[in-house]
Amino acid sequence: MSTAALHPESEASRQEQIGREQLIERGWDALPASYRFPEKAPTLDESRAWCKRLTATHYENFHVATWFLPERLRPHFHAIYAYCRVSDDMGDEVGNTEQSLALLDLWGRELDACYEGRARHPVFVALAETIRACSIPREPFADLLTAFRRDQFVRRYATMEDVLGYCRYSANPVGRLVLYTCGYFDEERFRLSDATCSALQLANFWQDVSVDFARNRVYLPQDDMRRFGASDATIEQGIATPEFRALLKHEVEFARNLFIRGLPLINMVSRDLAVDLDLFSRGGLEILNVIEKQDYDVLSGRPAISKRTKLQLALRAVSGKFLPFLRLGSRSRGKVA
Repeated sequence: MSTAALHPESEASRQEQIGREQLIERGWDALPASYRFPEKAPTLDESRAWCKRLTATHYENFHVATWFLPERLRPHFHAIYAYCRVSDDMGDEVGNTEQSLALLDLWGRELDACYEGRARHPVFVALAETIRACSIPREPFADLLTAFRRDQFVRRYATMEDVLGYCRYSANPVGRLVLYTCGYFDEERFRLSDATCSALQLANFWQDVSVDFARNRVYLPQDDMRRFGASDATIEQGIATPEFRALLKHEVEFARNLFIRGLPLINMVSRDLAVDLDLFSRGGLEILNVIEKQDYDVLSGRPAISKRTKLQLALRAVSGKFLPFLRLGSRSRGKVA
C-alpha cells in the first residue's frame, strides 16, 4: 500500500500546497520580474534604494509630493508606497482571481513575518525599519490587503454606505499611515484624514467610470443609479444621457462635501505635511471641477488635469506653507475652487 493511501490527509495537504505554489508562480509571471523575492534578504540600504526606484518610476504625483517632506521621512514614504504599489498590482495586474488571491495571501504572510523580524523582500526589509521608527501598527497595512482581496469578488456596491465601507479599507489606511509616519496618533486627525482619503477615492472612481467598467467594476452606488435612471447599459454604450449626468452631478457634490469635511486637517499638522495634504486635496477637487466642466460626461472621455493646472495647484499648495491663510483648510465653507 502506498504512503499516500496510508495518509490521505497528508497527501491532500501536500497537493494543496503544490497547487498554491503553482498559482503563486504563475502570478509572479504576470508581474515585473523585480517584484519577486530575492535569493537572500537585501540590506536596509539596498531595500530603500529598491523602494525609491519603484516610487520614482511608477507614480509621478507621489514622487513630487515627497519633495515637500523632511528628507529624513522620505525613505519611510518610499517604503509605504512600495508596499501599496506591489499589493495593488497583485490585485489588479495579474488578470486571474486565483493567482491574485494566492499572491495576496503570500504578501499577508510576509507582512506577518515583517512584524516578527523575519523580513526577506526589499519592501518588507525597508518597511520593518519604518514600522519600528514610527511605531506603526499592523492594521492599516492588513486593511489594504482586505480591499485588494475584495476587488476579486465584489463588482458592484448597493449603497454609498457600502462604497464608503470599501474606501475604509482601500483608501483610508493610506492617510493613517501618513499620519503615523509624521508622528500623529489621535482619532480626531484620523477621522479628518479618512474623509479626505475617501473623497480622493470617490473622485478617482467618478473619473474612471469607463476604465473600471472595462474591468467589470462599477463603484457608482446601485441604488443611486436606479434612482436617477442609469444602468450598466448606459455605461457600456458610452453615452452620457441626461439621467447619467444627473447621477454624476449628485456623486460629485457628495465627494466635494467630503473633501470640505476633511480640510481642517491641513491646519492641524506640520507645515511640511500641510503642503502635501493641501496638494492632494486640491488635486482631488480639481478632478471634480473638470468633471463638472465636462457637464458630467465621463463616458466619452476620461477627465484629466492638465500639466499646467497641476503646476498651478502645486504652487498654490507651496504658497500655503509660508502663508497659512492661503491653505485650503483656511477657506470658509462652501464650494472650493
